[in-house]
Amino acid sequence: MTSPVAELADDRFARRGLRLFLKRDDLIHPELPGNKWRKLKHNLGPAREHGTVLTFGGAYSNHVRATAAAGRIFGFATIGVIRGEEHQPLNESLAQAERMGMRLTYLDRASYRRKHEPGVIAALRRKWGDFYLLPEGGSNALAVRGCEELGGEVPGYDVVCCPCGTGGTLAGLAAGLGAGQRALGFSVLKGGFMDGEVERLQRETYGGRRGAWRVEGGFHFGGYARRTPELDGFIGDFAERHGIVLDRIYTAKMMFGVLALAERGEFPDGTRILAVITG
Repeated sequence: MTSPVAELADDRFARRGLRLFLKRDDLIHPELPGNKWRKLKHNLGPAREHGTVLTFGGAYSNHVRATAAAGRIFGFATIGVIRGEEHQPLNESLAQAERMGMRLTYLDRASYRRKHEPGVIAALRRKWGDFYLLPEGGSNALAVRGCEELGGEVPGYDVVCCPCGTGGTLAGLAAGLGAGQRALGFSVLKGGFMDGEVERLQRETYGGRRGAWRVEGGFHFGGYARRTPELDGFIGDFAERHGIVLDRIYTAKMMFGVLALAERGEFPDGTRILAVITG
Protein backbone atom coordinates (compact mmCIF):
# COMPACT_ATOMS: atom_id res chain seq x y z
CA MET A 1 0.00 0.00 0.00
CA THR A 2 1.20 3.50 -0.84
CA SER A 3 -0.11 6.87 0.29
CA PRO A 4 -0.92 10.11 -1.57
CA VAL A 5 1.22 13.23 -1.64
CA ALA A 6 -0.25 16.73 -1.66
CA GLU A 7 1.49 20.09 -2.00
CA LEU A 8 0.54 22.70 0.57
CA ALA A 9 0.16 26.34 -0.39
CA ASP A 10 1.77 28.05 2.62
CA ASP A 11 3.15 31.58 2.26
CA ARG A 12 5.58 31.05 5.14
CA PHE A 13 7.46 28.58 2.95
CA ALA A 14 6.76 30.15 -0.43
CA ARG A 15 8.31 33.50 0.46
CA ARG A 16 11.54 31.67 1.25
CA GLY A 17 11.54 29.91 -2.10
CA LEU A 18 10.55 26.56 -0.57
CA ARG A 19 7.90 24.05 -1.62
CA LEU A 20 6.20 21.95 1.06
CA PHE A 21 4.53 18.60 0.45
CA LEU A 22 2.76 16.19 2.80
CA LYS A 23 2.82 12.44 2.38
CA ARG A 24 -0.43 11.27 3.92
CA ASP A 25 0.65 7.95 5.38
CA ASP A 26 -2.15 8.41 7.89
CA LEU A 27 -4.57 7.49 5.08
CA ILE A 28 -3.04 4.06 4.32
CA HIS A 29 -5.42 2.07 6.52
CA PRO A 30 -8.15 3.10 9.00
CA GLU A 31 -6.84 0.85 11.79
CA LEU A 32 -3.19 0.45 10.76
CA PRO A 33 -2.28 3.94 9.57
CA GLY A 34 1.07 5.16 8.38
CA ASN A 35 4.22 3.90 9.96
CA LYS A 36 2.22 1.43 12.06
CA TRP A 37 1.38 -0.54 8.90
CA ARG A 38 4.90 -0.17 7.53
CA LYS A 39 6.44 -1.46 10.77
CA LEU A 40 4.00 -4.34 11.14
CA LYS A 41 3.97 -5.47 7.50
CA HIS A 42 7.03 -7.73 7.60
CA ASN A 43 6.37 -8.77 11.19
CA LEU A 44 3.01 -10.32 10.29
CA GLY A 45 4.53 -13.58 9.06
CA PRO A 46 6.42 -14.36 12.29
CA ALA A 47 3.43 -13.15 14.30
CA ARG A 48 1.06 -15.58 12.62
CA GLU A 49 3.62 -18.38 12.86
CA HIS A 50 3.92 -17.92 16.63
CA GLY A 51 0.22 -17.32 17.10
CA THR A 52 0.70 -14.70 19.83
CA VAL A 53 2.42 -11.30 19.83
CA LEU A 54 3.52 -9.47 22.97
CA THR A 55 4.47 -5.82 22.76
CA PHE A 56 5.02 -2.77 24.97
CA GLY A 57 3.68 0.76 25.16
CA GLY A 58 2.31 3.59 27.22
CA ALA A 59 -1.32 4.03 28.12
CA TYR A 60 -1.99 6.07 24.97
CA SER A 61 0.25 4.10 22.59
CA ASN A 62 -0.86 4.12 18.95
CA HIS A 63 1.43 1.14 18.41
CA VAL A 64 -0.35 -0.94 21.07
CA ARG A 65 -3.73 -0.17 19.51
CA ALA A 66 -2.45 -0.93 15.98
CA THR A 67 -0.96 -4.25 17.12
CA ALA A 68 -4.31 -5.21 18.60
CA ALA A 69 -6.01 -4.32 15.31
CA ALA A 70 -3.45 -6.35 13.33
CA GLY A 71 -4.09 -9.35 15.55
CA ARG A 72 -7.82 -9.14 14.95
CA ILE A 73 -7.42 -8.63 11.19
CA PHE A 74 -4.68 -11.21 10.54
CA GLY A 75 -5.60 -13.81 13.11
CA PHE A 76 -3.12 -13.90 16.00
CA ALA A 77 -3.49 -13.26 19.72
CA THR A 78 -2.06 -10.07 21.22
CA ILE A 79 -0.75 -9.08 24.64
CA GLY A 80 -0.04 -5.47 25.55
CA VAL A 81 2.40 -4.71 28.37
CA ILE A 82 1.52 -1.21 29.52
CA ARG A 83 3.84 1.16 31.35
CA GLY A 84 2.63 2.12 34.84
CA GLU A 85 -0.26 1.08 37.03
CA GLU A 86 -3.64 -0.03 35.83
CA HIS A 87 -6.35 2.65 35.90
CA GLN A 88 -10.05 1.93 35.61
CA PRO A 89 -11.99 2.76 33.60
CA LEU A 90 -9.58 2.26 30.71
CA ASN A 91 -8.88 5.22 28.49
CA GLU A 92 -10.33 4.99 24.98
CA SER A 93 -7.04 3.85 23.43
CA LEU A 94 -6.64 0.85 25.77
CA ALA A 95 -10.37 0.14 25.77
CA GLN A 96 -10.28 -0.10 21.98
CA ALA A 97 -7.27 -2.44 22.13
CA GLU A 98 -9.11 -4.64 24.61
CA ARG A 99 -12.25 -4.67 22.44
CA MET A 100 -10.09 -5.96 19.59
CA GLY A 101 -9.03 -8.90 21.74
CA MET A 102 -5.77 -7.71 23.26
CA ARG A 103 -5.00 -8.93 26.77
CA LEU A 104 -3.52 -6.13 28.87
CA THR A 105 -0.97 -6.39 31.65
CA TYR A 106 1.03 -3.74 33.47
CA LEU A 107 4.61 -3.10 34.61
CA ASP A 108 5.57 -0.50 37.17
CA ARG A 109 7.83 2.19 35.72
CA ALA A 110 11.03 0.80 37.24
CA SER A 111 10.38 -2.66 35.79
CA TYR A 112 9.28 -1.15 32.48
CA ARG A 113 12.65 0.56 32.07
CA ARG A 114 14.18 -2.95 32.24
CA LYS A 115 11.72 -4.47 29.75
CA HIS A 116 14.51 -5.44 27.35
CA GLU A 117 16.39 -7.46 29.98
CA PRO A 118 16.29 -11.28 29.72
CA GLY A 119 14.94 -11.68 33.25
CA VAL A 120 11.93 -9.47 32.56
CA ILE A 121 11.20 -11.24 29.27
CA ALA A 122 11.56 -14.65 30.95
CA ALA A 123 9.04 -13.65 33.62
CA LEU A 124 6.59 -12.57 30.91
CA ARG A 125 7.03 -15.93 29.16
CA ARG A 126 6.34 -17.78 32.40
CA LYS A 127 3.14 -15.80 32.79
CA TRP A 128 1.90 -15.77 29.19
CA GLY A 129 3.59 -18.71 27.47
CA ASP A 130 5.37 -18.50 24.13
CA PHE A 131 5.02 -15.31 22.10
CA TYR A 132 6.60 -13.29 19.29
CA LEU A 133 8.18 -10.23 20.88
CA LEU A 134 7.67 -6.83 19.28
CA PRO A 135 9.67 -4.00 20.87
CA GLU A 136 8.08 -0.78 22.05
CA GLY A 137 6.93 1.20 19.04
CA GLY A 138 7.33 -1.89 16.87
CA SER A 139 10.88 -0.89 15.86
CA ASN A 140 12.96 -3.93 14.93
CA ALA A 141 14.90 -4.91 11.81
CA LEU A 142 11.76 -6.11 10.01
CA ALA A 143 10.04 -2.81 10.84
CA VAL A 144 13.00 -0.88 9.47
CA ARG A 145 12.73 -2.87 6.23
CA GLY A 146 9.09 -1.86 5.99
CA CYS A 147 9.93 1.80 6.48
CA GLU A 148 12.69 1.51 3.87
CA GLU A 149 9.90 1.05 1.34
CA LEU A 150 8.65 4.52 2.27
CA GLY A 151 11.94 5.97 1.09
CA GLY A 152 11.48 4.31 -2.27
CA GLU A 153 8.08 6.01 -2.72
CA VAL A 154 9.36 9.59 -2.52
CA PRO A 155 11.79 10.34 -5.37
CA GLY A 156 12.23 13.97 -6.36
CA TYR A 157 12.22 15.54 -2.89
CA ASP A 158 15.34 17.07 -1.40
CA VAL A 159 14.51 16.69 2.29
CA VAL A 160 12.09 14.10 3.70
CA CYS A 161 10.96 14.68 7.29
CA CYS A 162 9.37 12.40 9.86
CA PRO A 163 8.71 12.45 13.60
CA CYS A 164 10.79 10.08 15.77
CA GLY A 165 9.56 8.14 18.78
CA THR A 166 11.67 4.98 18.69
CA GLY A 167 13.75 5.69 15.58
CA GLY A 168 12.56 2.89 13.33
CA THR A 169 10.81 5.06 10.76
CA LEU A 170 13.82 7.34 10.29
CA ALA A 171 16.23 4.38 10.15
CA GLY A 172 14.33 2.77 7.29
CA LEU A 173 13.32 5.96 5.50
CA ALA A 174 16.91 7.17 5.28
CA ALA A 175 18.07 3.81 3.94
CA GLY A 176 15.44 3.87 1.21
CA LEU A 177 16.08 7.38 -0.13
CA GLY A 178 17.93 7.95 -3.37
CA ALA A 179 21.16 9.80 -4.09
CA GLY A 180 21.02 13.47 -3.20
CA GLN A 181 18.10 13.07 -0.81
CA ARG A 182 18.37 13.41 2.96
CA ALA A 183 16.11 12.47 5.84
CA LEU A 184 15.40 14.71 8.80
CA GLY A 185 13.88 13.26 11.96
CA PHE A 186 12.24 15.29 14.72
CA SER A 187 12.51 13.62 18.12
CA VAL A 188 9.35 13.83 20.22
CA LEU A 189 11.31 12.79 23.32
CA LYS A 190 13.97 14.68 25.21
CA GLY A 191 17.27 13.16 26.25
CA GLY A 192 19.39 13.27 23.12
CA PHE A 193 19.49 9.50 22.66
CA MET A 194 17.58 9.25 19.37
CA ASP A 195 20.68 9.41 17.16
CA GLY A 196 22.03 6.36 18.95
CA GLU A 197 18.77 4.46 18.55
CA VAL A 198 18.61 5.15 14.82
CA GLU A 199 22.22 4.04 14.41
CA ARG A 200 21.56 0.89 16.47
CA LEU A 201 18.57 -0.04 14.33
CA GLN A 202 20.49 0.53 11.11
CA ARG A 203 23.36 -1.63 12.37
CA GLU A 204 20.89 -4.36 13.34
CA THR A 205 19.21 -4.19 9.93
CA TYR A 206 22.00 -3.37 7.49
CA GLY A 207 25.23 -3.88 9.42
CA GLY A 208 26.03 -0.16 9.53
CA ARG A 209 24.83 3.38 8.97
CA ARG A 210 22.76 3.95 5.81
CA GLY A 211 21.67 7.09 4.00
CA ALA A 212 22.02 10.79 4.77
CA TRP A 213 20.08 11.64 7.92
CA ARG A 214 20.09 13.64 11.11
CA VAL A 215 17.87 14.04 14.17
CA GLU A 216 16.58 17.42 15.35
CA GLY A 217 16.25 17.30 19.13
CA GLY A 218 14.97 20.79 19.90
CA PHE A 219 11.26 20.41 19.24
CA HIS A 220 10.04 17.92 21.86
CA PHE A 221 8.20 20.59 23.90
CA GLY A 222 9.24 19.06 27.19
CA GLY A 223 9.13 15.37 26.31
CA TYR A 224 6.83 12.63 25.11
CA ALA A 225 3.16 13.69 24.98
CA ARG A 226 4.05 17.04 26.58
CA ARG A 227 2.41 20.14 25.16
CA THR A 228 2.58 23.89 25.51
CA PRO A 229 0.23 26.73 24.59
CA GLU A 230 2.61 27.53 21.73
CA LEU A 231 2.26 24.02 20.30
CA ASP A 232 -1.52 24.03 20.76
CA GLY A 233 -1.70 27.40 19.01
CA PHE A 234 0.34 26.05 16.11
CA ILE A 235 -2.00 23.04 15.76
CA GLY A 236 -5.03 25.32 15.64
CA ASP A 237 -3.44 27.68 13.12
CA PHE A 238 -2.35 24.79 10.88
CA ALA A 239 -5.90 23.39 10.92
CA GLU A 240 -7.30 26.79 9.92
CA ARG A 241 -4.77 27.21 7.11
CA HIS A 242 -4.87 23.70 5.67
CA GLY A 243 -7.86 21.82 7.09
CA ILE A 244 -5.58 19.18 8.67
CA VAL A 245 -5.53 18.52 12.41
CA LEU A 246 -2.02 17.45 13.39
CA ASP A 247 -1.43 14.85 16.08
CA ARG A 248 0.05 16.75 19.02
CA ILE A 249 2.34 13.89 20.10
CA TYR A 250 4.14 13.35 16.79
CA THR A 251 3.27 15.23 13.62
CA ALA A 252 2.60 18.63 15.19
CA LYS A 253 6.09 18.69 16.70
CA MET A 254 7.58 17.73 13.35
CA MET A 255 5.70 20.41 11.43
CA PHE A 256 6.50 23.05 14.03
CA GLY A 257 10.17 22.10 13.64
CA VAL A 258 10.05 22.15 9.84
CA LEU A 259 8.61 25.67 9.89
CA ALA A 260 11.11 26.86 12.51
CA LEU A 261 14.04 25.57 10.43
CA ALA A 262 12.61 27.21 7.32
CA GLU A 263 12.31 30.54 9.14
CA ARG A 264 15.92 30.22 10.28
CA GLY A 265 17.00 29.89 6.66
CA GLU A 266 18.28 26.33 7.04
CA PHE A 267 16.82 25.17 3.71
CA PRO A 268 18.33 26.62 0.51
CA ASP A 269 16.10 28.43 -1.95
CA GLY A 270 14.31 25.92 -4.19
CA THR A 271 14.30 23.07 -1.66
CA ARG A 272 11.45 20.61 -2.04
CA ILE A 273 10.47 19.47 1.46
CA LEU A 274 8.31 16.42 2.07
CA ALA A 275 6.84 15.85 5.54
CA VAL A 276 5.46 12.40 6.33
CA ILE A 277 2.19 12.42 8.28
CA THR A 278 2.78 9.13 10.00
CA GLY A 279 -0.68 8.66 11.54
